[in-house]
Amino acid sequence: MDRRKVCALMVLWAMAHLRLTGQDANGVPLRRSKRGWMWNQFFLLEEYTGTDMQYVGKLHSDSDRGDGSVRYVLTGEGAGSLFKIDENSGDIHATKRLDREEKAYYILHAKAVNRFTNEALEGQSEFIIKIHDINDNEPRFTKDLYMARVPEMSDIGTSVIQVTATDADDATYGNSARVVYSILEGQPYFSVDPETGLIKTALPGMDREVKENYQVVIQAKDMAGQMGGLSGTTTVSITLSDVNDNPPRFSKTLYEFRVPESIELGSVVGLIRAMDADIGENAEMDYRIIGSDGPGMFDVSTNRSTQEGVIVLRKPLDFERKRQYSLRVQVENVHINPRFFSVGPFRDEASIKIIVEDVDEPPVFERASYIMEVKEDAARNTIIGSVSASDPDDKNSLVRYSIDRRTDMDRVFNIHAGNGSVFIFRELDREENAWHNISVTATEFNNPRQISRVPVYIRVLDVNDNAPTFATNYETFVCENAKANQRIQTVSATDPDEPLGGHRFFFSLAQEAAGKANFSVRDNKDNTAWILTRRNSYNSLQKSVYHVPVVISDGEFPMQSSTNTLTIRVCTCDREGNMKLCNAEALTARAGLSTGALVAILLCVIILLMIVVLFAALRRQRKKEPLIISKEDVRDNVVSYNDEGGGEEDTQAFDIGTLRNPEAIEESKQRRDIVPETFYPPVRRPVLPPTRDNNGDVRDFINQRLQDNDSDPTAPPYDSLATYAYEGNGSVAESLSSLESVTTDGDQDYNYLSEWGPRFKKLADMYGGDDSDRDS
Repeated sequence: MDRRKVCALMVLWAMAHLRLTGQDANGVPLRRSKRGWMWNQFFLLEEYTGTDMQYVGKLHSDSDRGDGSVRYVLTGEGAGSLFKIDENSGDIHATKRLDREEKAYYILHAKAVNRFTNEALEGQSEFIIKIHDINDNEPRFTKDLYMARVPEMSDIGTSVIQVTATDADDATYGNSARVVYSILEGQPYFSVDPETGLIKTALPGMDREVKENYQVVIQAKDMAGQMGGLSGTTTVSITLSDVNDNPPRFSKTLYEFRVPESIELGSVVGLIRAMDADIGENAEMDYRIIGSDGPGMFDVSTNRSTQEGVIVLRKPLDFERKRQYSLRVQVENVHINPRFFSVGPFRDEASIKIIVEDVDEPPVFERASYIMEVKEDAARNTIIGSVSASDPDDKNSLVRYSIDRRTDMDRVFNIHAGNGSVFIFRELDREENAWHNISVTATEFNNPRQISRVPVYIRVLDVNDNAPTFATNYETFVCENAKANQRIQTVSATDPDEPLGGHRFFFSLAQEAAGKANFSVRDNKDNTAWILTRRNSYNSLQKSVYHVPVVISDGEFPMQSSTNTLTIRVCTCDREGNMKLCNAEALTARAGLSTGALVAILLCVIILLMIVVLFAALRRQRKKEPLIISKEDVRDNVVSYNDEGGGEEDTQAFDIGTLRNPEAIEESKQRRDIVPETFYPPVRRPVLPPTRDNNGDVRDFINQRLQDNDSDPTAPPYDSLATYAYEGNGSVAESLSSLESVTTDGDQDYNYLSEWGPRFKKLADMYGGDDSDRDS
């Protein structure tokens, strides 16, 4: 039956039902509704493909008598664009194909009005047009590509990943949105749950080392998977993650390394490596030595970046002692999976042979160091000890000994080159140097580059060869009112020797002073002595200073003694024995400065003198200050001399003879534009030979002056212009300047003025007369 006819019948049935029903369920009469043409919703299929407009339904009012006075009006969603109503008949049509996935229903309003008066015949009523779904959308997965990982060797049914597909069709209407999952590619390794899309392993014992990556294609189909349903696919990339299911294995059962015996401790002897098919932390290994014929000689560690075993030397090698070592090394995985214990032990073992190669080694001393002793009075060439070294190589080369002179700059000792005997080469003095630390070298005769060293410590033993002396410089005084046997000083002694039992000094008064002594010496038996007076009073006027000779001897063998003079001044004291005044000599002595103070004062004076001399030198080297100083610009200055001559009577202004006789010029002239503090050595100017042309003399003089200015080292830093006027030559009348007046006492001849014509007659009359006329 046509869809339009069905909809029309439904409308008519509804209208009839409303008219016939006059009572409710309780039998109460119902009021007749004015909008008998209205219901809640219409239904319309989506994706209509017909050529005519799709019929939706019909609206009709009881007020419509069929005379064309009723007009139907439609408003709301899509009214006028998607849905149109025939205003005369009330038929509603859809003008376009509708898609439920875009909009599932439309809410519209309808009313009936009088065509002529536009008065509402029926109140506005709301109704819904619902779009019925058809299966026009295929399922779509949330991702185009899924990435998943699952451990290798997983059991069957281990979950890998869940995929999800959605269908835009209406899930409440039919099976259009009911999706079923299936696997298209990836069997027999994986399976998928048809309802949930959960992918699981389907094959046991999948080994990553055999195949690591898998591509699985999953299909999602609607209509519950029935024929005619739409479908979509996605790809799942599944990677098997590694587990520790492979033990490490050495590629060889025996490794061999060769190393020279001179290799340093801590050096790498060799590298070993076990192979493990696993990756990451499952391939981490530990190496250790489980057996060796040289305990502690070698050690092995693991390089975590390369998983190699590094064999390192821990003790020095010696080819002559042992030429080969054998090791047993074990490797084991760090992280072991208990699931795979049944596969076997996750460890392996290998043997290592290390061959020591011979190297020409330097001589070896019997000891690491030597200590020798010698008395300080030992004679030269006395042997104090010997050192011994030998060649450790099989050839057993002879050894030559020598002393490193950098450790014995004074050449105090020497050594026998053949047997290593050390002997004295110069005299010793324990008080100057009690220990000597030298270095003895041993060199092979056949290979002088092979050299070794050993320290030799030589202790110089003490001999009693120094006499004791006063411990300090005593300044002693005695009061004029001193009593007999009064102690005025306690003295002690010092001795640079160091006897084993300690020092023992004896003090006494010298024999030559014992008979006429004014003082006595009392030995206290404790390395000190008292100086005592032998009479009651002393007079500084009679004798102001006494010199007491004190003999100090030690108790060693051979005994050493010395006579030390104690100076005693006589001073005036108070009753308590405190010094008040000494005589002039004593005061001078007591007030005198010590040697150190005098040296310090002398150094200060010398430093002050040096400062003064330096300051004077710097001042002499200071640049000359020009007399002409411009505050505005000191770069360019013109020095002008505008001196006018005083005529013929002025004999001080300028001497033309200087120009005509350059040899008469003074050797040194002071500049007028600088302060004449110091002078530079005068420049010797060459003496120009006399010429017949006087103008040439002037020209040469000016050129010489210009050259002197250019080469003058005392010239100021700014530009200085020196102007020398020169009138030139060629005039018939020559120069009229009085500067050319003859400076000598001889007479001049002016008779030539009468030959110049009437203009110069007056001058000829003034100067052309005879001497007698002029005198008169």
